[in-house]
Amino acid sequence: MKRVSPLFLVLLVLGFFFATYNLLTMIIHYKTSTSEQWDLSNPFIQMPGNLMEGGGSNSKYHVALTATDAPYSQWQCRIMYYWYKKVKEMPGSDMGKFTRILHSGKPDNLMEEIPTFVVDPLPEGLDRGYIVLNRPWAFVQWLEKAMIDEEYILMAEPDHVFVNPLPNLARGKHPAGFPFFYIKPSDHEHVIRKYYPEEKGSVKNIDPIGNSPVIIRTSVLEKIAPTWMNISLRMKDDPVTDKAFGWVLEMYAYAVASALHDVHHILHKDFMLQPPWDTEVGKKFILHYTYGCDYNLKGELTYGRIGEWRFDKRSYLSGPPPRNLSLPPPGVPESVVRLVKMVNEATENIPNWDTLNRG
Repeated sequence: MKRVSPLFLVLLVLGFFFATYNLLTMIIHYKTSTSEQWDLSNPFIQMPGNLMEGGGSNSKYHVALTATDAPYSQWQCRIMYYWYKKVKEMPGSDMGKFTRILHSGKPDNLMEEIPTFVVDPLPEGLDRGYIVLNRPWAFVQWLEKAMIDEEYILMAEPDHVFVNPLPNLARGKHPAGFPFFYIKPSDHEHVIRKYYPEEKGSVKNIDPIGNSPVIIRTSVLEKIAPTWMNISLRMKDDPVTDKAFGWVLEMYAYAVASALHDVHHILHKDFMLQPPWDTEVGKKFILHYTYGCDYNLKGELTYGRIGEWRFDKRSYLSGPPPRNLSLPPPGVPESVVRLVKMVNEATENIPNWDTLNRG
């Protein structure tokens, strides 16, 4: 093994410090704003006109996620693919084939386990340490070079697991997306106008979404993807925009790129749940475990500090979590219990779990 320089370790620690700070800020805002902003009685927050134009439940979609060859990314992809295979054939699912778009530029040790398409990363230094910028570039390459049979694509992420069979929520040229409370184009109009000129109309035309999860017609994504990539790079290169959008910059870039192409999304709040803030699974489709789940032994959430019981994907940066994780204490919400049980089921059944991708 190569020796790791002290400078690299210091930079790595600082990077995770700032990422954690931003995450905690978002968590606090999420806790106080979600129930106030959304009409939770209606799964469709916004539905653009003429939703009967093609698409829908009779059209299969291709599941695509971008990833690196780092152990942290690999173990999440393995769990995600396990649940894809299990849910794919259930009644109500419109899933087609699956592709992990690997933007490390070379094959890794999961090529035989997970269907994978290898693409190039951005040229060195172009992402300025913001690895997510590789995501739109990866989709541009994949769409140009791959043979995609399905009419639609689901853009997903490694830390997604399917908790219910997912139908095609898109309708014709209108993609389906998840509304993120922290994507607020109107709050950043002075920045957005650098990329979305006034002649295009109000910034309210920009959907409050990221690129994932989104179910979108393949031909529509082919038009959006190069614009998404170019705007992402322009935004990162502009200090004012970079400061305003931070780690969700690439999400804003996708939202702006879609609006520039006059593509508007059906906003579906039941597309995804995010424990610990979403406490019940219900009829939602994707569980996104991006937030740390920290509880005391009384089952009380201790967000902002490490709990006596916890599950946080960032605890496993250099290798996969062990099999048979302890279940949460009594009183912890159903969504968190379900997450741990799903992780345990996957790790119990995936061969070579403890050894294949440990760094």
